[in-house]
Amino acid sequence: MQKYGDLPMDMADASIIVLAEHLGHGRILSTDIRDFNIYRWNNQYPFENLLL
Repeated sequence: MQKYGDLPMDMADASIIVLAEHLGHGRILSTDIRDFNIYRWNNQYPFENLLL
């Protein structure tokens, strides 16, 4: 969460990032397009939003 200090991250966003790291992929379904275009799982991989 410190890495994204200028972009407020709530508990739900942080939980999705931790879950992606646990599952080993970043396929998500989210209406939060702005944040998940910026966040990375494992500090390097972009999320793939299945809603788009």
